[in-house]
Amino acid sequence: MLNERDERILLLLKKFDFMTRDQLNECLRLGTVRHTNRILHNLSDYLMSIREGYQTIYYLSKQGRSYVDCEKVRKKGGHVQHIVMRNEMWLFSSQPKDWKNEVKVSDGHSTVITDAMFSDSWDRKHFLEVDSTQTMKENRNKIKRYVELLNNGLVEEKLGHFPTLVWLTTTEHRRDQLKKECTGLQAVMVFTMNDIK
Repeated sequence: MLNERDERILLLLKKFDFMTRDQLNECLRLGTVRHTNRILHNLSDYLMSIREGYQTIYYLSKQGRSYVDCEKVRKKGGHVQHIVMRNEMWLFSSQPKDWKNEVKVSDGHSTVITDAMFSDSWDRKHFLEVDSTQTMKENRNKIKRYVELLNNGLVEEKLGHFPTLVWLTTTEHRRDQLKKECTGLQAVMVFTMNDIK
């Protein structure tokens, strides 16, 4: 039988797909690295893991999915680092309660699937885009759709403001490119992984 802490680990992985040991530890305050490793090892029937560089990334096994009634099957692949970066921003943003992944935003004319949507402590909405492996051309196309949503005005009308577009990227060069591409938007923040670690 699993205890409450173990269930919270499985429920977190149900919501966030893939999390590193350090992310799980930070979120649930599991203690030392050694203690965290022991907890995760004891859950090995419920978890799968991937080694990437110096970190271990966890996700739910078939038994883990069954335990928390999760239908979504996760598979390792190129998207894992993208999801881990998205989760870093969730932690950096003080774990917003209304955080939602993969949100479709549409005004009937333009549509964007944002990597995440959340509110800050002042109740202002944010759209998150994670730039890990996309080409700058893909990013440009997405930014163009955000500009269309802003100019059409329906999103702003519905929410009372147009959400801040938050980017999380990997290098200073990418940050500079994204800032330049986003000149048509009112509120933009661009972070690198180094900023939020």
